[in-house]
Amino acid sequence: MMSRKYILDTLEKVFARDGYASLLMRSAPENTDMAFASEVVYGTIRNYSLLEAQWRQDAGKTKLRTALLIDMTIYQLFFLDGVPAYAAVSEGVSLAPARERKFVNAILRKVQGRGLQIPEDLSIRFSMPQWILGLWKAHYGEETMRQIAESMQKRGVISGRVNTLKADRSEFENDPAYTFVNDTAFRYSGSLQKTDAFREGRVLIQDLHSQEVVRMLAPEAGMHVLDACAAPGTKTQQIACLMHDQGSIIAQELYEARTGLIRRQMELTGVHIAEAVCADAAEPRHQEKQFDRILIDAPCSGLGDLRHKPEIRWHLKPEDIDAIVILQKQILDANAAALKEGGILVYSTCTLNKKENDGQIRRFLEDHTEYELLEMKTLFPFEDDADGFFAAKLRRK
Repeated sequence: MMSRKYILDTLEKVFARDGYASLLMRSAPENTDMAFASEVVYGTIRNYSLLEAQWRQDAGKTKLRTALLIDMTIYQLFFLDGVPAYAAVSEGVSLAPARERKFVNAILRKVQGRGLQIPEDLSIRFSMPQWILGLWKAHYGEETMRQIAESMQKRGVISGRVNTLKADRSEFENDPAYTFVNDTAFRYSGSLQKTDAFREGRVLIQDLHSQEVVRMLAPEAGMHVLDACAAPGTKTQQIACLMHDQGSIIAQELYEARTGLIRRQMELTGVHIAEAVCADAAEPRHQEKQFDRILIDAPCSGLGDLRHKPEIRWHLKPEDIDAIVILQKQILDANAAALKEGGILVYSTCTLNKKENDGQIRRFLEDHTEYELLEMKTLFPFEDDADGFFAAKLRRK
């Protein structure tokens, strides 16, 4: 009962106050079954439209909290094998206010009797706002749109990286929980955050495509590197590993609290060459031709990260993207002069939207003829069972 009430409270904060589950669940009560809570919270958010479609035709106007209670119970009925139907319904009804229990019980029994209904409408089937599906279709074609939407309905896979400043692959490859993709990157079955290796900073949680972005940057020992939008510092740490902790890195972040996250990450993982700086990446502040490498992992709409942050699809509005595109342009322009001749700048996002990606780079190259494009790629989530990313590798002539 306690876990289900916590789940309902969390869902209400997500949908009524634009909260993010990953942040809300950091302060869960000690007696919460976190594995169960995470599964139901994320599963309900991820399948929200599909769950709503199972019962809305049988009900009139319903309070948000009651509706979410019905949705989370239906998720347990149809998506969780380990939860007996009678237990899910009984617990769901008991959480409803006394005056609504008869109504909730009737709805749940009717839905249970019908079984899961899968509609033809893709926006309901994939619980994805129509405008997002339309954007993907316009940018990548119908087949790719379907593949993206379907992949976003999967549970997020835990991927990570060995911190080569403190460990190497040989320490983990005999553990069946680790499946290595290359010398440092792996997938993990279980809760990596609960392992000693994670707590000691010998491994980090990092998406496979996120790791690919840093490899494109190709930093080398002794270089001077700018990570312009660095928090929480995972990519900064990977840069330091590739540099063998030799040289210097400016890890920049707008908010002081998040700058502190970078400092703690560097201390935990044994990085000595990174300086965390609280500064606005959209404001020019670095000397002309100061850096050998610049990484701009720009603020974005997050449409490639809907597995781990499924609530983005419900919080984001089309008009929000216009402001994001302006900010990205400001950040690119503000840091363009700071790269040395022959140096490499990598611009990346965790979104699937050409306006923020390909279009942003085309505009930048038109305005900055001193740059040339070396490589540009879109990393789709269905390709490597990872997040959707975009990355462009540019060189200053």
